[in-house]
Amino acid sequence: MFSAFRPSLPALLQFARTPSIGRTIVALLAGAIALLLTVNIATFVMIQRTAAFNDQVERSQQVRRAAHDLLLSLVDAETGQRGFLLSGRPEFLDPYIRAEVLAPEEMRELEHLTAGDTELGPHVATMLEAARERLVEQERTVTLARTGRVGQAVQMVRAGEGQSLMDAIRTEVAAIDEIENERLTSRTRQSERGSRLTLGANALGGLLVVILAAITVWLVRRYVGEIQAARESLDRMNAGLEGQVRDRTAQLTRARDRAEAMLREVNHRVGNSLQLVSSFMSLQLRDLADEGAREALREAQARIEAVAHVHRRLYTSDDMTSVAMDEYLEGLVAELGKSLAPGAGSPTLTLTAAPLNVSTDQAVSIGVIVTELVTNAVKYAYGPGQAGEIRVILAPDARRGRALLTVEDDGPGLGGGQPRGTGLGGKIISAMASGLRSAVEYDASHAGVRARLAFDL
Repeated sequence: MFSAFRPSLPALLQFARTPSIGRTIVALLAGAIALLLTVNIATFVMIQRTAAFNDQVERSQQVRRAAHDLLLSLVDAETGQRGFLLSGRPEFLDPYIRAEVLAPEEMRELEHLTAGDTELGPHVATMLEAARERLVEQERTVTLARTGRVGQAVQMVRAGEGQSLMDAIRTEVAAIDEIENERLTSRTRQSERGSRLTLGANALGGLLVVILAAITVWLVRRYVGEIQAARESLDRMNAGLEGQVRDRTAQLTRARDRAEAMLREVNHRVGNSLQLVSSFMSLQLRDLADEGAREALREAQARIEAVAHVHRRLYTSDDMTSVAMDEYLEGLVAELGKSLAPGAGSPTLTLTAAPLNVSTDQAVSIGVIVTELVTNAVKYAYGPGQAGEIRVILAPDARRGRALLTVEDDGPGLGGGQPRGTGLGGKIISAMASGLRSAVEYDASHAGVRARLAFDL
C-alpha cells in the first residue's frame, strides 16, 4: 500500500481508491489540510482586521490630538493676548506668537487627517473656520494695543466675539471626541467578535491543528491585550486633557475677571486724569503774568483738548475699523471754531470735505494735523480784530487712489521762510504725517499760507 505513494497523480488516485485505511487517511489528510487552511484564513483575516483596527485607533488618536492641540494653541494665544492687553508688556505676547506659528500647522494637519471623512468633515470645517476668525480677532486686538489703542482693543474683547468663537471651537472638539469614541467602541466590538470566531475555528480544528490553534489563540490574545491597552491609554489621555482644559478654563476665567476689574479702574482713572490736567492748566493760566508762558500753556491745553476730541469721536463710534472723514472733520472744525475763533472779528473756519472713509489710525493723525494747522493760521494769518477765512479742504485723487488735505488762509504768507511759532507744532505735524507715509508741503505760489498733505486711502 505504501509503495503506491509515487510522485505521480495516477498513483495517488489509485491509492485513494484502495479500501478502508487509504480512503480514511486521504480523508483525514484532506480534512486536516482543509481545517488548517480554514484556521490560517481565519487567523489571517483576524490579523488584517486587528492591524486595520490599530491603524484606525492611531488615526482616531491623531485626530483627537490634533483637535486638542489646536484648542490649546488658541487658549495659549488668548492668554498671551489678554496678558498683553492687561500689562502692556511685550513678553506676555510670547504664547501668542508661538500660537500664531503653531495654529496654522495644526489646522492643516487636522484638515489632512479628516480629508474625505463625511462624518467628521462638517465639524472640522466649522472648527477651522472659527479658529481662523479667532486668530484674526486676536491679531486685531494685539495690533490695536501695540499702536497705543488699548481701550479700543479692550472694547473688542468685551464684545464677546472671541469668547463665542472659543465656545464654538470647544463644542466642535467635543463633537469630534464623541464621534471617535463611538467609532472606537464599535471597532472594539467587531474585533472581539472576530476573536471569538477565530477561537471557535481553532476549537473545530481538533487535535490535528492543536499547535496551530495554540499559536492562533496566543496571537489573538496578544492583539486583544494591545487593543485593551490602547483603550486604557486613550482613556488616561482623555482624562488628562479634560483636567487640563478645566484648569486652564478656570485660570482664564479668573484672569478675565481681574483684567475686567482693572480695566474698568484704568478707564475711570484715565478719564479723571485728562480732566484734571485740563483743569490744572486753566488754574495755572490765571496765576501766570508772563504772556509767553500763558500762550505756551494755552497751546498745550488746546492740544490736549484736540487729542481728547479725536478719541471721543473715534471710540464712541460703532465702526471701529473706519471713519467717515466728512462727518468727523465737520465736528472737529466746529469745535475749533468755538475754541479758537469764538467772537466777532475772528477768522471764519470753513470746511469742504468729500465723503471719504479712512482707517482709525489715519483719522487720528489727520485730526491732529488739522488742529495744528488751523491753530497756527488763527494765530498768525490775521491781526487782532481782523476778519478772514481759514479753509479746510479734503478731496479724493481718484487716479492715484489717494486723498488730498488742504488748510489755507489769505494772510501775509510765509514770506519765503518757515512757519512761525516755537517749532513744537511743526514737529507734531511732521510726526503725524510720517505715520501717514507722507509729508506736509507748503504752496509758495499761494498769497497766504497753503499747506497740503497727500495720503493713501
